[in-house]
Amino acid sequence: MPHTDEIIYFDALLTPNRSLSERGFAVVMSIVGVVSFLTGMAFLSMGAVPVIGFFGLDALAIWLAFRWSFRKQREETRIRITASSLDMMHRKANGTEKRVSVPAGFARVELDEPLRPDSWLRIEHGRTGWVIGRFLTVPERKSLAEAMKTALHKARLERHTA
Repeated sequence: MPHTDEIIYFDALLTPNRSLSERGFAVVMSIVGVVSFLTGMAFLSMGAVPVIGFFGLDALAIWLAFRWSFRKQREETRIRITASSLDMMHRKANGTEKRVSVPAGFARVELDEPLRPDSWLRIEHGRTGWVIGRFLTVPERKSLAEAMKTALHKARLERHTA
C-alpha cells in the first residue's frame, strides 16, 4: 500500500486463524510416524506385510493435508481507510495480489443479515462489491464490519468539516 501523509482511520491485516504452529505440526507428524511404524511392525510380526505400505500411505496423506492447509493460511487481506480512500490489497495463497482503491466517501460496508456462517462481509462501491474475510468467524466479521463503518464515518466527517 502506498505511503500516505493523511490520517489513517483504519489499518488492518486479515489472515486466517492458525490452528497449529510449525512446531506443533512437527510434533503431530512425529506421533503419526511413530504410531504408524509401531503398528506396521506389529502387523509385520503377524505376517501381514502389505499393511506397512498402507500405514505409510496414511502418514503421507496426513502430511499432504496439513501442507495444503498451511498453504491456504498464507492468504491475507490488508484494508486501510483514510479520508480520501479505502484501499484494499488481497494476496492469495499462491502469491498473486489484487489491489483496489475506492473513494472513502462512496464506499459502503455491508454484512449479510441474519448473521450465519455464510453471511459475507462486502465492501461496495457503486455496483461493484468485494467479499473480504471469508476465513473469519461470524463474530469476527461483525466486529470488523462495525470497526470499518466507524472508520468510514470518521473519514467522511474529516472531509466535511470546514
